[in-house]
Amino acid sequence: MAKKRERLDVIKDILKVIRDSRQIKPTRLLYASNLSPQMFKDYVDELLTKNFVKTEIDKNDKKTFSLTKKGNDFLDQYKIIENFIENFGL
Repeated sequence: MAKKRERLDVIKDILKVIRDSRQIKPTRLLYASNLSPQMFKDYVDELLTKNFVKTEIDKNDKKTFSLTKKGNDFLDQYKIIENFIENFGL
């Protein structure tokens, strides 16, 4: 049985997909996040509330998500923590 992802890993994965895409539509992000629709909504609502991501309307009047500076900073700091843990073999 596969190991469940921790909350911070899910957040990191969502933010990373958004950063890699620059802008991404909700359905694509849902598929990429590999979460149930309700779990996805909960995570995205939290990220919006905490200003890690923002919504925009593209030229075709479609909603898209993009990363804020705070979201980008989180990913940078998370990478530092991952490297620290890896260096100590934990």
